[in-house]
Amino acid sequence: MHMSHHAFRKLVAEALGLVPEEFRPHLAGVAMVIEDWPPEEVLDDLGVPEDETLYGLYSGHALTEGARESGDLPPRITLYRGPLLEDCLDEDDLRDEIATTVIHEIAHHFGISEARLEELGWG
Repeated sequence: MHMSHHAFRKLVAEALGLVPEEFRPHLAGVAMVIEDWPPEEVLDDLGVPEDETLYGLYSGHALTEGARESGDLPPRITLYRGPLLEDCLDEDDLRDEIATTVIHEIAHHFGISEARLEELGWG
């Protein structure tokens, strides 16, 4: 599937608009970054099998871990455009997958583990 960077960003903005109002203040300072592909070293570090990929990644200090320390990098959510475009069939499928990925990564910011997300059906 092909989509312009601008149109992709609009879908990301739509996904962020799904976040309930009461949670939005807690996302201040969380950067939303779009990269084309996940770096091989990231896939290796996370133990992603070679036949799988990564749509998004949360990096940083989760809110449940207490106050950030002075040397901590700010939290960020990275979406990987290439795998999303490659795996989605059409724009509706892409919209749904971006929304799922954004909510999934925001959940990590709130301290929800991968295992718990799997239990909730967001894995």
